[in-house]
Amino acid sequence: MTRSALSLVVVFLTSVWAGRAGAQELKAGAAAEVLSASDTMVIGGGIGPGKAVGQEGLLRASAVVIQDQHQERIALVACDVLMINRDVLDRAARRIEAATGIPFDHILINATHTHHAPTTVTVHGYEREEAFTHQVEDKIVAAAARANSGLSPATFLFRLGEESSVGKNSRLLLGDGTIYWGGPFGDAVRPTGPFDPELPVLAFRRADGRLEAVLFNHSTHTIGTLKPGVRSPSFYGLAAQALEKEKGGTVLFFEGASGSTHNLDVAPAEAIYRIQHAVALALDGAQPRGVSRVRARRRELAVKVRKFREEDDDKAVVGYCTKRIRDAKVAQSVIDTFRAMRKKLTPMQGQERKTWVQALLVGDVAIVGVPGEFFTMLGQEIKRRSPYRYTYVFELANDYIGYIPDRVAFDRGGYQVWTGLHSFLERGTGESIVTAAVDLLNGLHREPTDDPVR
Repeated sequence: MTRSALSLVVVFLTSVWAGRAGAQELKAGAAAEVLSASDTMVIGGGIGPGKAVGQEGLLRASAVVIQDQHQERIALVACDVLMINRDVLDRAARRIEAATGIPFDHILINATHTHHAPTTVTVHGYEREEAFTHQVEDKIVAAAARANSGLSPATFLFRLGEESSVGKNSRLLLGDGTIYWGGPFGDAVRPTGPFDPELPVLAFRRADGRLEAVLFNHSTHTIGTLKPGVRSPSFYGLAAQALEKEKGGTVLFFEGASGSTHNLDVAPAEAIYRIQHAVALALDGAQPRGVSRVRARRRELAVKVRKFREEDDDKAVVGYCTKRIRDAKVAQSVIDTFRAMRKKLTPMQGQERKTWVQALLVGDVAIVGVPGEFFTMLGQEIKRRSPYRYTYVFELANDYIGYIPDRVAFDRGGYQVWTGLHSFLERGTGESIVTAAVDLLNGLHREPTDDPVR
């Protein structure tokens, strides 16, 4: 072979290798769409139909799309709203699939659970804001489509951080044997369950060194604004937007298993600072992790509306409200709201509903999507039983089916298990969801992969 012929072969093989290498690069894209709201809209998160005047920060639908070397993609979307039902989210995911080619089962859509945005569900004493809910659907699709169109080579970084002071198990056992919800709790004996301080941070850094996306997950109710009575993404969302200014890229918060966890004693400004600092600290220490595959599975699961005795449920609500809520008019309003919700649920007792449980992988980091306000005990049980060391729960994903307590918490009672549109599942549903999630994770783990040892 002549020298010139050999040179041509070398050039050809080099170009083939480069083409293959280019095709095998991990890619990521992120985008955020702003949600528009007005003072006329009912805010979700209270017992009655409250409203807000003004706004701080942005309400957004934020998306990240991740593509592996085999051209498989997953999409993760976070929305600054209380929660969203399956009818809206199924439609949004199908629209994303049609617009981008990302499979329906590979799309997770999560609500950040801010209590300071227009309501996208019918719960307690108000109906969902339909026009705003349609806007949220459209912005979910737009954010995912833009993230997909912006895919570019990226390095995956990961670190498990911690924030143990913003939040605590808020189902406190009180001196009279009831479980704390609202009002004074000076007679609290102890928490009745755990608090999960884990704060995983996943990041994607572009070839030029800039951040494309940062995702973080933490397990406390998203309640708390800098100014009283305004619309807000709350302290998690405000921390995410502050981090964007500090670090660049699109920063997304995904609510963890926080059905039993609230921030009871840290002021919102301090909570923003602590979360921002904890995420930044984890991000600064995040290390590259190899990702050959991104994968996902989704399973439809049947759940049932519980059967209940009106007399027993009414007694629990009346007993707590008349003793613990100092304003008699407010107490009676809560009692009346729960009576109205139970009236709606009475003919539905025993009915079956279908919902979603989902598992996704980014290399060896596992994400589980569950469809309601998941108790922390259950989230930790998924982590304990997962075949993946790094496993994290995203609650309020792909649907909303109310509070999801563990059996022990169900038997203890309290607001989160008082029968209503916010809590209507049979005892044991939470454990069934844990089993379904672990089955999905085990199924993914059995699939062949060329990722590093898990």
